[in-house]
Amino acid sequence: MQTMNDEFYMRLALQMAASAQGQTGVNPVVGCVVVNDGRVVGMGAHLQMGTAHAEVHALNMAGQQAKGATAYVTLEPCSHHGRTPPCSDRLIAEGVKRVVVAASDPNPLVAGRGFDRLRSHGIEVTAGVLGDEARELNEVFNKYIVTRLPYVTLKTASTLDGKIATRTGQSKWISGEASREAVHTLRHRHQAIMVGVDTIAADDPQLTTRLPVPGLHPIRVVVDSALRIPMDAKVVTDKTAPTIVLTTEQADPARAAALEAAGVTVLRCGTGPKVDLPLAMKQLGEKEIGSVLLEGGGRLNGAMLSAGLVDKIVLFIAPKIVGGAAAPGSFSFEGFDTMDEAVLLDRVKMERYGDDMCITGYPLNAIGGERNDVYRVD
Repeated sequence: MQTMNDEFYMRLALQMAASAQGQTGVNPVVGCVVVNDGRVVGMGAHLQMGTAHAEVHALNMAGQQAKGATAYVTLEPCSHHGRTPPCSDRLIAEGVKRVVVAASDPNPLVAGRGFDRLRSHGIEVTAGVLGDEARELNEVFNKYIVTRLPYVTLKTASTLDGKIATRTGQSKWISGEASREAVHTLRHRHQAIMVGVDTIAADDPQLTTRLPVPGLHPIRVVVDSALRIPMDAKVVTDKTAPTIVLTTEQADPARAAALEAAGVTVLRCGTGPKVDLPLAMKQLGEKEIGSVLLEGGGRLNGAMLSAGLVDKIVLFIAPKIVGGAAAPGSFSFEGFDTMDEAVLLDRVKMERYGDDMCITGYPLNAIGGERNDVYRVD
């Protein structure tokens, strides 16, 4: 039996925060639990950008029992006026005696000011309880608020011999049903899903979220330097979610105009002949897209990895072997001469989905030599 201490209540707050993953856009996910005299009297989570924060929901539930209570919050309470009033002021007004926080807020508008404001009003502040768990939960926000670039999760499914399709191009299905359901959960938790135009031409996917319960549909992003996307493709004709096509200045203006007339947003990223992927990520960030699930083929995966734009890799491995020198693999790029140059994954985690294995890790070194975790908040 777990002892009821600060970690016990903070885990409840983290569970509240995790329940809203994918719902808050570029805002963080936050949970709050209010405890008075050994009893949980209020709980809340930040559910949607522009709406009340977790502390407000929890304090509203606690009512008068918030006075003299301890509030457990997964992220430093804000002290500035944004879309909503400062949460630190609300904690002060309700007479909370102590605030326990998991992680500080990397937002320059907060960055310790929330702690200072609470302490200046005589509230005891304890920081760093389950901080690693809280930072991982908000890894998307932590990157976006510092860099204004989207957090990119590369997801791929391959056979034991690293193939994402057979030599004829057939790929349905490499992974099992449990893995595919997990992928739809990933789609729900990301603001955008990105593929190359070859995927659209070969499979004509909808790129929507399909779960046993209703899920959020990500914005569909297609990398297409020459605007080869068919006008009758589902991502063009189906209006379930918006579609953005990333192309270059060399692309046919008439073709771009036809796509825009069909409701597609066309972003020109560089002079060509290929899409400037770092510029594309910058433009997506300017549109307040804070997270991208990359479900590309080997060439797009390799290009994004080579450019140092991948923050996290989720690799599903099915217990199958298909062989074939012409069968495509998960990553297609020039490659390395020595093992010392290989891209290394940190904080590796392994899970099982049916008969498939899922390996999750964080690239420590982009091919350009830069670490991909420089924006981590420790």
